[in-house]
Amino acid sequence: MSQDATSSPEARATELLRMMTVEEKSRQVTGVPPAGLLGVDGLLPDAAQRILGLGVGHVTGLGMLGHKAPDQVAKTVNEIQRFLVTRTRLGIPAIFHVEALNGVVSPGFTTFPTAIGLAATWNPDGVEEMAAILRRQVRAIGHPFVLSPVMDVARDARWGRVHETYGEDPYLVSAMSVAFTRGMQGTDLREGAIATGKHFLGYGLTEAGQNMARTTVGPRELYEVYARPFEAAIKLAGLAAVMNSYSTVDGVPAGASREILTGLLRDRLGFTGTVVSDYDTVGHLHRRLRVARDAEEAGRLALAAGLDVELPIPDGYGPVLAQAVERGAVPLEQLDQACWRVLRDKFALGLFDQPYVPEDPVVINTTARAGADLAHDLARQSVTLLKNEGQLPLSRDLRRIAIIGPHADSIGFAFPAYTYPGALQMFVARRGEQRTIPGTEQMAAMFTDETIRLMIEELSGPLGKPADDYLREMYGAQSLAEAVRAAVPDAEVTVTAGCGVLDEEPADISVAVAAARNADVVILALGGRGGWFTSSITEGEDSDTANLDLPANQVALVRAVTATGTPCVGIVHTGRPMALAAVVDALPALLYGYYGGQHAAMAMTEVLFGDVNPGGKLPISLPRHSGQVPIYSGQPTGSGYRRTEHDMHQDYLDMPSTPLFPFGHGLSYTTFDYGDFAISPSDVDAADVDAAVTVRLTVRNSGDRAGDEVVQLYFSDQATGVTRPAQELVGFLRLGLAPGAAAAVAFTVAMSQLGYIGLDGRFVLEPGPVQVLVGGSSDDIRLRGAFEVVGDPVVLEGRRSYLSSTAVGEASPAALASPGK
Repeated sequence: MSQDATSSPEARATELLRMMTVEEKSRQVTGVPPAGLLGVDGLLPDAAQRILGLGVGHVTGLGMLGHKAPDQVAKTVNEIQRFLVTRTRLGIPAIFHVEALNGVVSPGFTTFPTAIGLAATWNPDGVEEMAAILRRQVRAIGHPFVLSPVMDVARDARWGRVHETYGEDPYLVSAMSVAFTRGMQGTDLREGAIATGKHFLGYGLTEAGQNMARTTVGPRELYEVYARPFEAAIKLAGLAAVMNSYSTVDGVPAGASREILTGLLRDRLGFTGTVVSDYDTVGHLHRRLRVARDAEEAGRLALAAGLDVELPIPDGYGPVLAQAVERGAVPLEQLDQACWRVLRDKFALGLFDQPYVPEDPVVINTTARAGADLAHDLARQSVTLLKNEGQLPLSRDLRRIAIIGPHADSIGFAFPAYTYPGALQMFVARRGEQRTIPGTEQMAAMFTDETIRLMIEELSGPLGKPADDYLREMYGAQSLAEAVRAAVPDAEVTVTAGCGVLDEEPADISVAVAAARNADVVILALGGRGGWFTSSITEGEDSDTANLDLPANQVALVRAVTATGTPCVGIVHTGRPMALAAVVDALPALLYGYYGGQHAAMAMTEVLFGDVNPGGKLPISLPRHSGQVPIYSGQPTGSGYRRTEHDMHQDYLDMPSTPLFPFGHGLSYTTFDYGDFAISPSDVDAADVDAAVTVRLTVRNSGDRAGDEVVQLYFSDQATGVTRPAQELVGFLRLGLAPGAAAAVAFTVAMSQLGYIGLDGRFVLEPGPVQVLVGGSSDDIRLRGAFEVVGDPVVLEGRRSYLSSTAVGEASPAALASPGK
């Protein structure tokens, strides 16, 4: 029987599938929104019977319904599960899913730095620890399926969703994706939560940087770069779910591409989990992309491609799919396969054995608040010092401090899209506007007028509580001005915005100039504003930009304030690269802060005053100008800023081709020396499948402050027959050292990590020289060496490795041999 808990999830799913009708199967491969199911007093019996009577696969969007606390979410989950278990023919519970990119998108949960900020920590262990906390939190409210993480390699800074990613480099993105997946899924899905890698595939480099536009990369790059994080998470962490991209790949929408969802994902990458649609993917096939005549044809194309579950609600699946199967227009075997995968997930998650969650408010709400210290620490680790001409750290003896800029006294900027406050702001901003966002028509069913009202009340309160007050109360968040006043209580702190984030917002630069003239130091709090399907933002889903410059009003503010001669420190909060060439020369110190979550201001203040030594490194290159995009460290030899001495023109006519700040860049309040460099062996036989190279070095803190260094290892293949990246990251290690202390670092890199698609289309390792580069950034190379791959070419198909291993030991603090600084 399917209820035999000793049988495998696969066997139980197979047995249950035999008992189901076509209509019941069709409901398992889609979702329903809870909005139409619930009234003031809970579940509406008639609506539940109408919507859930034949069962359902997923319940979508419950966490954003205006609940006041996590325990209320859990109670609603149990109500819906109780109906499904006791009032439907087969008693199949639902999967409740939730977004959890950097915090559970539901009220009352800890919010960590956004993903690009997490990547700036270069600390996969911290990301895994965060995801383990999130796992326990989503389990507490009965949502054991998360639509995270974003595994897209982001190489076009114009794209509005860069902040959701781990940056531009496939190795770094792979390391972070594996860490998140391990932490979220745990070692047993009965106590874990399914992680969903998204968006498959090539979503991070779309035409003109526009969301949902076509992907313009070829099959070699698609596999080597963009599929790598997914494959790493599949092979190293057992990734259990994948979400398709909205983009088209080689003319075919990813959600309807059998070549992508089956040929590449399942047959080549070895994925055995469940493919869920990005919201309204099936609708896009016939409404937006027009590759299908109607919903039925769109559903048929998606199911045949390998898309198992349509979210958020049925369009081409559900009743439409059932009718198509009954008529013979869709093979029953395709529906059975998709339904079986959903049932297997439910058994693997233990939902049949325990469909309900405990409703203890104290336990649930305490669990939701867990991880605050880690969120604070990760925010500290993410802060990246781009430039410092001796201005930082600031002295606590300063008597007059001016904090100027649009983020001087703001809290909400630290909570962009894919946080709960970001979701609330979306609905507040859209109050009185068109409720249905073009291209997401199905969302209207998820968020009714009553839902909108509840969410607005949640943010503003019955008495009109300001949004920042809500953030203080819910998250303990502060503005930069509040954090600075707390850090230096005896100083006179003057605060003025000077201008808004955007050019069209009110500005009064004269007030800012007056404040600057009367201060010992100015802290300029600049940057962007992330959001979700709204206006008045600089980035977010469906909010791309052609101009990466810091907004003109902020540039004018910087120029006017720095012209006063008062020493200035600039802070840029953003989730994507900004082109800062217009202001960088005017600022003697510049910090990159990302969107740091509930502890963003406190962490930044600790860095400003030297309580924390900044150790963040850029996970993505910062261009000088929008015209350079895409620009990234792994550009092929001879392209972009990776041209060689044999290129007649290495720069643009009007500016250098190099980034303003390169991938991996980040300064410290201390200094680090590199030396004692060794590579072994010097020759590696390609035929030895277990062969590896070990790179050894010593790093010493040569300054007078404790600090973290991210040691970065790059390889450069040569003479391979195909153009390869000029250098590619193959290992890194974040290392904390006391003043004068040293550590011996060893990287072991398997040769199967160096594979690529050769001239014959196979994934191979070929003989040739490999340059080895070690340093503190992609352009700050301290140590150089080489080894040789010898022997005959070897096919590595199915034997690819993804991450190198590291070891750290004690080293003498004496002067290093062949030091590099």
